[in-house]
Amino acid sequence: MQNAHDPVQPVQPVASALFSAVFDGDENAAVRLLRDGADPDAADEDGESLLYLAAMNNRPGIVRLLLAAGADPARLSRDADLPLCGAACAGHHEVVRALLAAGAEPDQPEEGGFTALAWAVQLGHADTAAALLAAGADPQRPGPDGLPPLVSAVRRGSFGTVRALLFHGARPTHEALTEARRWLATDVEEQLRQEVAQGADPADVVVRRFEEYAGITVSVEVLRPDGGGYGREQQTGHGAIATVLEHELGVRAPFGELLDRALPSPSSQLRSSRGDPTADPDNENWREAAAELAGRGDEVTYRTAAALTRDESALRAAFGVDVLGRLASAAPAFAGRVLALLGTAVEREQESAGATVLARTLVRALGEPGDRAALPLVLRFAGHADAGVRAAAAATLHTLGVGADEPAAQALARLTGDADPVVRHRATLALAWSEADSLDVRESLAARLADHDPATAAEAARGLARRGDPRAVDALARLLTRGEPGSAAYDTATEAVDEVGDERARALLRGTFPRLGT
Repeated sequence: MQNAHDPVQPVQPVASALFSAVFDGDENAAVRLLRDGADPDAADEDGESLLYLAAMNNRPGIVRLLLAAGADPARLSRDADLPLCGAACAGHHEVVRALLAAGAEPDQPEEGGFTALAWAVQLGHADTAAALLAAGADPQRPGPDGLPPLVSAVRRGSFGTVRALLFHGARPTHEALTEARRWLATDVEEQLRQEVAQGADPADVVVRRFEEYAGITVSVEVLRPDGGGYGREQQTGHGAIATVLEHELGVRAPFGELLDRALPSPSSQLRSSRGDPTADPDNENWREAAAELAGRGDEVTYRTAAALTRDESALRAAFGVDVLGRLASAAPAFAGRVLALLGTAVEREQESAGATVLARTLVRALGEPGDRAALPLVLRFAGHADAGVRAAAAATLHTLGVGADEPAAQALARLTGDADPVVRHRATLALAWSEADSLDVRESLAARLADHDPATAAEAARGLARRGDPRAVDALARLLTRGEPGSAAYDTATEAVDEVGDERARALLRGTFPRLGT
């Protein structure tokens, strides 16, 4: 930005200054320049518009400023590109929402016939696609390649986009299911290598796998010596997609086929950035397969899952356990039998010190029936070596409910001091909401008031407020005066004010709200 008081350098034109402000993301400068008369619809010498530049650079605040000043969201940049399409192509869903709120037409095509939804679907931007569909984008309108959006989303492997399309009226088709099954039988990495790496020096080919949404995305890139490169990426939610499409179309896949989707074969198994296999209960392919089986609620599913819990493979046993836990929740008639069987599985796991995935799945499944008789079994995992298992134990204790003077309260009190921040948070949350009240419980909560995680400190303050402990008042005052409105910690502290028993202290705490603009 030019210094207006510098007599040597010429004053920068207002329009050029506004382009600089947009590129730099300087909202204050943009406001000043727009007030000084800068044209919000200006374009540079190449025809690129300010609004398109802001959209492509993910500047939602500046996009709103330009729109409020009169920028036209329907104007093409360079006579070819729409701001909405640019934002959708890049997955900038906050910018997309701002443009839609200002009247951008969700189905307006740009040069080449692409709409914003076509870009979002083909590139697997599920949040962006959901925003466009909610604004009225046609879920059936074919893309420039002639494919229906659902088939394009299936080909990309984006489960989230498929769910958004189905929710907003896309019709499930056997064509889409066939595409999902085709990709299930495809080695994604090898397919991408064939598409982008033929003839390239193997040393120049980089393969990355990273977590995206609840799945894994595979990227294959060829890096040029000059620093440039090209490549392709693909999401891998085809198992979850096939499972949901089958459900919508009334196709009943066998148990074994759904198991294979949850547990890819070793030769095709993808790995996340942490090195963990995608055979994980949190992965979309596993999750949807287990949910589909549990939803059947029949004796055949119960018996098959029960037999699987005795499998020598810890991952296969974990899948059986997960199905049983979900089955007990979906069909309460199975709850008693499931809890007894899970108790046997816990004994075997404790004896063999099995894989952590099995231990985590067991702890979660024990909470599904909602039977407090599972508490002693869950407590056996509270001291597990794996932090994820301890965190799951704390969460399950919270689900089951911890009363007064129980070993569960003592276990939660210990876990609030765990070295792992996730374990500390979940244990503090569970202890705060429990009915347990003792000196040990209060001191454990008080120790978390200074936790590095503000959300954990807020839960501790809530727990002390619920018990009438005066230490909650100062802690809540700190959280409300220093916290970020809208954050989890601030929202928890705001809710906790209602738990403060002292009327005067409660009024003083509420007095902080207007000052913070809440």
